[in-house]
Amino acid sequence: MADPVPMRPRATPESPRPTISDLPTQHSPDDSCEHPHMNMDRSIRAAMARVTNGVSPFATAQAWTDWAMHLARAPGRQLELAERAVSSAQKLWGFTLQSMMPGETAQPPFVARRQDHRFTHAGWTKPPFSILQQHFLATQDWWDHAASDLRGMRDKNADRTRFMLRQALDTVSPSNFAPTNPEILESLQETGGGALLKGAQNLGRDVLQEMSQTPPPEGYVVGEDLACTPGQVVYRNDIFELIQYSPQTETVHPEPVLVVPAWIMKYYILDLSPHNSLINWLVGQGFTVFAMSWCNPTAAQADLSLADYRERGVMTALEAVNAIVPDRKVHACGYCLGGTILSIAASAMARDGDDRLASITLLAAQTDFAQAGELLLFVDESQVAFLEDMMWDQGYLDPEQMTGAFKALRAEDLVWTRAVRRYLMGEADMPTDMGVWNADATRMPARMHGEYLRGLFLENRLSAGRFAVDGRVIALKDIKAPLFVVGTEEDHIAPWRSVYKIKLFTDADLRFVLSNKGHNGGIVSEPGHRGRHYRIGHRAPGALYSDPDTWAERQPPQEGSWWPEWSGWLAERSGARTTPPAMGAPGAGYVPLAPAPGTYVHQR
Repeated sequence: MADPVPMRPRATPESPRPTISDLPTQHSPDDSCEHPHMNMDRSIRAAMARVTNGVSPFATAQAWTDWAMHLARAPGRQLELAERAVSSAQKLWGFTLQSMMPGETAQPPFVARRQDHRFTHAGWTKPPFSILQQHFLATQDWWDHAASDLRGMRDKNADRTRFMLRQALDTVSPSNFAPTNPEILESLQETGGGALLKGAQNLGRDVLQEMSQTPPPEGYVVGEDLACTPGQVVYRNDIFELIQYSPQTETVHPEPVLVVPAWIMKYYILDLSPHNSLINWLVGQGFTVFAMSWCNPTAAQADLSLADYRERGVMTALEAVNAIVPDRKVHACGYCLGGTILSIAASAMARDGDDRLASITLLAAQTDFAQAGELLLFVDESQVAFLEDMMWDQGYLDPEQMTGAFKALRAEDLVWTRAVRRYLMGEADMPTDMGVWNADATRMPARMHGEYLRGLFLENRLSAGRFAVDGRVIALKDIKAPLFVVGTEEDHIAPWRSVYKIKLFTDADLRFVLSNKGHNGGIVSEPGHRGRHYRIGHRAPGALYSDPDTWAERQPPQEGSWWPEWSGWLAERSGARTTPPAMGAPGAGYVPLAPAPGTYVHQR
């Protein structure tokens, strides 16, 4: 097997100013050599971060102060808010009176947000529950407005203030309490109070599960039921394993497909159950597929950098694929953060005249982070520094600290609705393949994650032309390989309008697909899945730019899965079908090491 490329040496105080790919490690002495007391400060902040689950109290205080100071000096805005409160009270009073009159149907003046499913039960349309619901929604509406459009206030602080206000209000929603939630009362009546007993049992099981690792539910074992597409691990280093999947057709397209998944979670979101596995489906369409399975790093790998993930990850995987399927260009596909690192690698390859890529597919992957959605609520200088100190102390970002941020973005559903149904109504969580994958989170190496947050999320260097690879700046516009880019309508991790912005920074032939559902559901959208649709459009090289909303208006929705569109697009850019290649290339050092899904996917 080929020897892994040695790690890049650390920067020294005498080195030139580092690029994003050469930033000093969070553990290196260079961070604290200015004065030994700096380590004491970092240790204190790291301890605070553990208490706050990685949320910077300084960033929080700054947002509240910015809001309070600007509101305090705006008497006109205060008067407007007072008038809005009076108007809302009048609407509530009218609604209450009409609701209490026999035979009358009152039209609610306040409506819950589309993604808020707490008030969908029919009982919320009848008094007194409808009145309680409307009082809560009116309060939520007033506070949302109070933190909006304050002249002079930073937009990020306004967004963060609204977010924190909504989080606080969610704790007192009438849907959270048995006496004020008609759905809970109905459940208690139907079960004779047994729902509370089952809820207590669910709570006990969840507490025990938090204290110890529990095996996956029956029928959802990784390697048997999930991530079970047949294949072999044909390469392994300390960062990833490369899986080559066994052919399922007598002939295959000659150009192989290399899948680069995100390392924020395990790779098998693209290889779930056989019926909805994108990898299994692609192999069945006659493609030779390779997929990277990233390691779950420990504190000993804290110094892994973004450059390591590119050089000893993506580029090393590409070299292996070239050795196993020689003299053929490669269709590269990146999902989420894997798509971002693939874009970086492809830009560097284009700059250096490396034309080994036949095409590039980006699935829910951002290359510009100026509109990166609600995750930007957790990213500013104070917040990133706070996280860096926490990772400096423990060597990685813990999965719970990361998934907590994702849950907070949809707290009304992912936290409160689940808690109500599980602990007050006694409902069991039905296992699903995506649910099992979602619970199988990974750690983030300290150095890499710091570089990612600072260089991409915070400073947006890639699309701004300030991202350097090997000491030289790269540009997305250098990419000449055709692009197939997929965004999803309800994505709160990589919002589709942010994904769409790659059209501003590239000139190559580009197909853009907008799938319904969210970050994962819009990608895992197999043929035959009910309720799925997509929009698709083509941007020829040199075509004029069309903004995302205008583009969406002009592309009619098409029922079904976008997967066949992608398969056909890949086939058009492939040669005549031929016999499948051998598994691995022993003569070149790529000997099959273990059956798929390998060993890294099982790391805890």
